[in-house]
Amino acid sequence: MISYLEFEKPVAALEARIAELRETAQSGELDIASEIRRLENKSAELLASTYKALTPWQKTQVARHPARPHFRDYVERMFEGFMPLGGDRLYGEDQAIIGGFARLGDRRVMLIGHEKGNDTQSRIRHNFGMGKPEGYRKAVRLMELASRFGLPVVTLVDTSGAFPGVEAEERGQAEAIARSTEACLALGVPMVATIVGEGGSGGAVALASAERVLMLEHAVYSVISPEGCASILWRTAEKAPEAAEAMKVTAQDLLALGVIDRIVPEPVGGAHRDPAATAAALSQAIAQELDGLAGKSPDALRTMRADRFLRIGA
Repeated sequence: MISYLEFEKPVAALEARIAELRETAQSGELDIASEIRRLENKSAELLASTYKALTPWQKTQVARHPARPHFRDYVERMFEGFMPLGGDRLYGEDQAIIGGFARLGDRRVMLIGHEKGNDTQSRIRHNFGMGKPEGYRKAVRLMELASRFGLPVVTLVDTSGAFPGVEAEERGQAEAIARSTEACLALGVPMVATIVGEGGSGGAVALASAERVLMLEHAVYSVISPEGCASILWRTAEKAPEAAEAMKVTAQDLLALGVIDRIVPEPVGGAHRDPAATAAALSQAIAQELDGLAGKSPDALRTMRADRFLRIGA
């Protein structure tokens, strides 16, 4: 059952009509196959035209879609032999950031990413993908482990931001994020980061400071949420659509600005309509990027990272 966004209501109405006609056809009372095909074609065309003209705010809604694939979904479809490694060896385990050894095709990698959860219970368990200090310290530990064993690091970023609670601040949230960002930049092995949903603030940058940064077609990446920006500038979250437009949060804008390096296409209607196709496209893109980075020395990789981030805004 597809959950429709506000701007998808015309498509929802057409698909509801198609479903009604199919039920009628199954009863055998009428032969309406040609009408069903006509409506299916019309629905597909409307969906394609809608998604070709999405505004930044609509893309933000797509990136947040409750059925959008998350870390566990990509692990299941893209990687083999995932072996999760828990704990930061300082405080405890954080379920919002998951990582461990995995295999992408014939290549062993260290896989790290945010997990938002797919239902109410799992979303609470994973804290809606908002990492706490122990999650970012775990990421540092895993990156250092990857460097020790010569394994490339692959990250899947999907968070509205790091957890802002008092207990996270008491345990050094800002320092943990800074250390994770520093660990990314200091890695002596290849690192490819992909924004698969929301890339929010320092909570995203802490796992995305790589020499190659990819984004799914309808993902968003920003220093603050559009609602947060609107609340600061206009004192109302109702201006979020205007804020999203001004902030240049989309993959297309960020590619033009040099903030990311590559856009990975999504199926028509977003990743949630065909997670398997999305995972296949992302797997191929990451493998190609890792192939391009193979054989580079640790110093060359660090220089690549420094150069790409120093060029932004120049």
